[in-house]
This record gives sequence, C-alpha cells and structure tokens, in this order.
Amino acid sequence: MWVLIYWLGQRAETVTVAGSGATEAPVAAFLRQLADERQLSHNTVAAYRKDLGDLRSFLTTYHGTADWCWEDVDRLTLRGFLGWCTRKGLSRRTVARKLSATRSFFRYLHVEDLLPANPTRAVRAPRAERRLPGRLGRGEVESLFQLVEAGASKNTLAGTRDLVILELLYGSGLRLSELHGLDMQDLDLVGDQVKVRGKGRKERIVPLTRTAVSAVRRYDPRRTEALAGNTPAADRRALLRSQRGRRLSRRAIQKSIQLQLEATAKRHGLSAHSLRHSFATHLLDAGADLIAVKELLGHVSLSTTRIYTHTSRERLKKVYKDSHPRT
Repeated sequence: MWVLIYWLGQRAETVTVAGSGATEAPVAAFLRQLADERQLSHNTVAAYRKDLGDLRSFLTTYHGTADWCWEDVDRLTLRGFLGWCTRKGLSRRTVARKLSATRSFFRYLHVEDLLPANPTRAVRAPRAERRLPGRLGRGEVESLFQLVEAGASKNTLAGTRDLVILELLYGSGLRLSELHGLDMQDLDLVGDQVKVRGKGRKERIVPLTRTAVSAVRRYDPRRTEALAGNTPAADRRALLRSQRGRRLSRRAIQKSIQLQLEATAKRHGLSAHSLRHSFATHLLDAGADLIAVKELLGHVSLSTTRIYTHTSRERLKKVYKDSHPRT
C-alpha cells in the first residue's frame, strides 16, 4: 500500500492505492492529461480514477499478485473484468462506463508507446438498458411555475432565486452543473442569451426566455443584498448566492427543486435534471428541429438527443391508443 500525490489543475489530490507503483504511474499520468490538457472537470477525472482503480483491484485479484503489468492485459482478461463488474451487481450502464474509461486509458497507453497494441479494441460493450428520462407533463410544469412564482412574489432572496433556477433549468435546458457554475456576467439580459460552460468546459450560447430575463431582474437586488464584505471573488461573481453571499451549492439547488417537484408533480424519480429532459421533449413535441435541440442541449452526438424523439413517439402511441376507435 502506498500513497500517490498528484495535481489536478490547481487542486492537489492524494490517492491511496494497492499494488505496484509501476502500474499506477501510467494511471496518474493519464489522469493528469485529462485534467491539464483535456480540461475535464474534477468530478469527471474522479470518475475515471475510480473506474481505473476498480480495474486495478480486479487485475490484482485475477493475477493473484500485485506484481503484474499492463502488457499482461488481453481481451479475455478484460472480459473477465466486465463479468466481475456484473457479479458485483453493477448496472449495464455502469459496466459500459467502466469499459469506456478502460478504453480511453489503453488508447492513451498505446498512443504514448507504452503498449504495442490496444486490447480493448476487441472487447464489446454490454448493450445498455434503454431508459426513458423522467420528465414532466405540460400541466405539471404549469403547476410548478405557479407555485414558484407565488414564492417569488414575496420578494425574498430564496423565493426570487428559486424562480431563476426554474426558468434556467426548464426555460433554457441547462444541466445542474452548468447552472451552478454560472456567473452574473454570463447573462446578457439585453440580448436575451446566456453563455454556458458545459461538459469538457465547452462553451455555448443558449437563449433566455422573456420570463427568465424578468426573473433575473427581480432577483438581482436580493442577490446584491446577500453580498458580504468577506465574500471570495469567485462567489461575488456567482449568479446564485446563498444568504451568506457564497455561491449556492449544487446540493442546495437540487434540494430546492426537489421540494417544489414533490409539492406539485407528486411523482417519484423526478429531479432537477428532469426539467432539462422536459425542455427537450416539449420542444420536439412542438415540432422543433432535432439538430437545433442538440445544439441547445450541448450534446456532442446526435444519437444522445435522439432518445427524446423516442419519448415523443411513446407519447404519440399513447394518444393514438387512447383516441382511435379501432384500437
């Protein structure tokens, strides 16, 4: 057992791992590349670190010793790893993610000439379950806005802030992480648009609804009042502030929306991300172009956006079945 300290951007990370340093050093170098060169978020790098840690744990057990090397890994070994993950009760989606992390790592080893070949090329990922994202119906969205607008009418920091959160999650289809990272200067209230930093720190411009602009203007005086003299510079720029003037945490944003959803939708499985799913589904239901929705959501691949067309088809099937006299 030994301890490795390496840097992720400006943040020092300490990781305790079992096994040989010869197998861990390439992992540490790979993670540094993800953080420094590819500029992936801390959470994404942490996920890669965990997945590769699981792989190393499996390989140590598989070989019966900590004295193994990456060249020992072949297609059959990797299939054994997938089976090991499945026996642990992990979902197919999680197993596929671990294989994806493994592929990225072995691709790195091959490109850096640390391995003569990439054994992951011959390994097929398990077919992921097709799960439709949770979403709200139009009536549920209206009820949710009525509740939050009533709270905003009291002109408190929390009430006006909750309306801004809802307007940006549903009105502009932002991810929770994107909303959390917004600074006030990212919003153009004259041009009705907002600059968003998405996955991989990629920036995109997303329209703001007229009601979102109005909500931000109502909230801004309360936001200014929450500013304290000792507030750090990064928190001073934050769009969403706590009562103490700090940037509102992701957990606080999620909890706020969760309470509103429980009071209106009264269904399990809904979260802040459900508002983003609802945004995409309702646009497509209204005839929006799939590629335009892809750009609004910040998806890299069109196949990721196509799941919402499936959701819309399911709704149409239900309408057909409930309405047609011959069904």
